[in-house]
Amino acid sequence: MAFQSAKRDLRKRMRLALSSLSATAITQQSISATTKFLSLAEYQNAKSIAVYLSMPSGELSTAGIVHDALKSGKQVYIPYIHTKDKTSVMDMLALGSTEFESLQPDKWGIPSLQATQIEGRQNGLTQGLDLIVMPGMAFDHEFRRLGHGKGYYDHFLTQYSKQTSKMPFLGKKSQKSVYFPELNSMVVALSLQDQLLSEDIPVVEHDWLVDAIVVGDGRCLVRSAT
Repeated sequence: MAFQSAKRDLRKRMRLALSSLSATAITQQSISATTKFLSLAEYQNAKSIAVYLSMPSGELSTAGIVHDALKSGKQVYIPYIHTKDKTSVMDMLALGSTEFESLQPDKWGIPSLQATQIEGRQNGLTQGLDLIVMPGMAFDHEFRRLGHGKGYYDHFLTQYSKQTSKMPFLGKKSQKSVYFPELNSMVVALSLQDQLLSEDIPVVEHDWLVDAIVVGDGRCLVRSAT
């Protein structure tokens, strides 16, 4: 319970900090982060990429990444949130090469697929992903991540690891690095400078670490394989 309370307090503090950022500052950081991300060999070599679609404010934009990936002929998977067994869950579904601009915003203002568009789409959960790009409210230098509290991405990564057996579980049970060159999936977070904290982020067993953090000042921090 102490961990959950600490997370709630940190989320409250981050919401306040992120709400004070100007659109201009976020745009500038998004450009720097996108340029760095697109230069990564892991991205350039990827054939399939799962990527979050950004909210209207408070986080780095992924629009440039999505446009480049589609233009480059990569298979792009985007989040689709739906109810399964009375629980809200997230899948990563294939995005058509010309669909991005026509996506409609959901209740958070995030471009999203509609329920009427789902039938017949490939699911990244079973297709395999070379690169997974994650959002978050905050990150630290030990590659811990604070999500928005819904658990969508941690649940997806857990299900994905069960499906593929490619990514070991990363929580308090194991502190091994998930990042090894031979792995077929790399988990990358995009972070505004204001989201990269010097303090430790509280985590619990089901929280996943990330392999790399691309920051809005153009840095890319990579967790070493140990």
